Amino acid sequence: MQPLMLHQSCDLGPIKAVTAKIAPTELGCDAEFRLDGAIAGIKVPTHAASERMDNLWKTTCFEIFWQPIGGTYYREFNLSPSSSWACYDFDSFRENSQDAPVDAIAIACSHSDNELVLKASIASGLATPAQVALNAIVEHNDGALQYWALAFPPGKPEFHSEACRQIIVER
Repeated sequence: MQPLMLHQSCDLGPIKAVTAKIAPTELGCDAEFRLDGAIAGIKVPTHAASERMDNLWKTTCFEIFWQPIGGTYYREFNLSPSSSWACYDFDSFRENSQDAPVDAIAIACSHSDNELVLKASIASGLATPAQVALNAIVEHNDGALQYWALAFPPGKPEFHSEACRQIIVER
C-alpha cells in the first residue's frame, strides 16, 4: 500500500491516514483504498445498487487517473463506497470530457469504527505502460472536505494534474 498525503489546505480531522494500491489485470486493474481513523466522523455514502453516477466527488469517494505514457489522453474513475461509479475520458487536461466505455466495475466496501476499505475491480481496456494517480476525497460530518493524493501540484488540490500521477503501471 502506498501512503497518500493530505493537501496542505485541509485540516486533519477524523481520518489520520489514507493508503492505496493498484495492480494491472488482463482486462483493466484492481485497486484498494484504505482510510484509517474515526470513521464515524465522516460521511460514508450508503451502499446501493452499483450504477454509473456523476458528482461522486462531492462526498467521500476514491479516484484513479490513468494516463498512457507518451500522450495527453487520460481516463478518470470515481469509486464510491455506495458502489456507484463514474468513468470519464479526457483528451488533455480537463478537455473534452465524455463518459468512457466500461465493461465492468465491481466495488466492495467494508468499514469498522477505525477503518474503511474499498476494493474495486475494473474492466475497461486500460493501455500500459501508464502513469497513474490514486486519490481520495473524504467528507467530514460537518461538510468539510479532505483531499488526499500521492502528490499535488502547487496551489489548490487539483487531481487532474499530471503531478498527481506518481505510479508507473506495466503489465
